[in-house]
This record gives sequence, structure tokens and C-alpha cells, in this order.
Amino acid sequence: MAFKTEDDSDLVTGINVTPLVDVCLVLVIIFMVTAPLLSEPVFKVNLPAARTQEGEEKEKIILSLAKEARYAVNEKEFSDRDLFFGEVDRAVRRSGVKLVVIKADQDAAYGLLTDVMQRSKEAGASGITIATEQKKK
Repeated sequence: MAFKTEDDSDLVTGINVTPLVDVCLVLVIIFMVTAPLLSEPVFKVNLPAARTQEGEEKEKIILSLAKEARYAVNEKEFSDRDLFFGEVDRAVRRSGVKLVVIKADQDAAYGLLTDVMQRSKEAGASGITIATEQKKK
């Protein structure tokens, strides 16, 4: 449908899409800036350094262990060890891939790390990986 005005002999035949494109570009920039903030862990874990290869991105369960008795399964934090182990069991059983990545603080208790590995395996984890920082050459 075209409109004709009294003073103007030109027909208005299109819609100006420039504002739409501008808004879309602003939204893309906002998502690019905020996306890295959403992937931050629940608490800071001081990982040990090792020479490793980069892993490929897959669906995984991330277990975080801090030295001051703080635990997390993905983004859910726990202060009680029994509740943490219960959530580990549930998360591994619900997962389709059953890949577990353990982010243990380098000062965390060794026994806790082995307990988490054993519980993950008992729950049905098919692969367990310990996250490390890339060692400087």
C-alpha cells in the first residue's frame, strides 16, 4: 500500500531498516561482552600447572574443590560434603555424556580429590579429567 501526500509527488514505498540494524548490532555487542562473564566459576580455584593438551569442548560436569571446604557442581555451590557428594551422584547419573572435569585447588586435600574421583566413577562417569593451568615453558 503506497501513500501519496498533497505536497509531495513521491510515493513512500519502503521501510527504513537502519534503526533495526543498529539495535541488532548493539544487542550482539552486549551479548559478546557479557558471555565470558557467565562462564566464570562459582569461586576462584588455584589450579596446578602442568604441560597438557587442550581438550575439545563437550558436554561435561564440572566439579570444583577449594581448600577452605567449599565445593561446587557446575554452578551450584555447597559447604556440606555429604550434600556435595549427593549432587555429584545425581549430576553424573542425569548426564548423557558422563564426562567429569575436576577443578581442584592445588592446596586442596589429596584425599578429597581421590574421594571425588571414586564417587564420580561409582556414579557411572565414563571419563574423569583433572583441570590444570598451562605450564609456562
